[in-house]
Amino acid sequence: MTAPGTDGLPLFRQAVQDDWIDYNGHLSEAYYVLVFGFATDALMEAVGLGQGYREDTGCSLYTVEAHVRYLSEVPRGSHLCVRTTVLGADTRKVRLLHEMFLTGLSGGPEGSAVATEELFALHVDRDSGRSGPLPGAVQTGLGALVAPGPDWTGRGIREI
Repeated sequence: MTAPGTDGLPLFRQAVQDDWIDYNGHLSEAYYVLVFGFATDALMEAVGLGQGYREDTGCSLYTVEAHVRYLSEVPRGSHLCVRTTVLGADTRKVRLLHEMFLTGLSGGPEGSAVATEELFALHVDRDSGRSGPLPGAVQTGLGALVAPGPDWTGRGIREI
């Protein structure tokens, strides 16, 4: 994570690895989700839910629903940045939006998003397997980051 995104969170950056390229010559769909997962980890670190928190408390965010949109092919050798927006947060739940872009010369997003992931996560105690409240400071921090999403957020898969 480096440069700030538009919502106060740092942008997550990742270079596409050669072994992530599929038989069509572009980023395989599983690796879009891998990069989004790394961006979720970066958000967790930024708001106080990082590795130390998980080790100390046995709690973590669990993704329980995700919607990915693949918008453009990502060619071999690309450099990506992911902008994360917190769409909502309460005592146990977090709704996030990740938008993936190719990076420009400045290292920031360039052009339109190549993929998006909207996800819903719960704060879970790993030992009990049940959801539990987020720490108050994390709730406050996430609440301060909540921003509106684009008009297409919250939609499901279209019918044929």
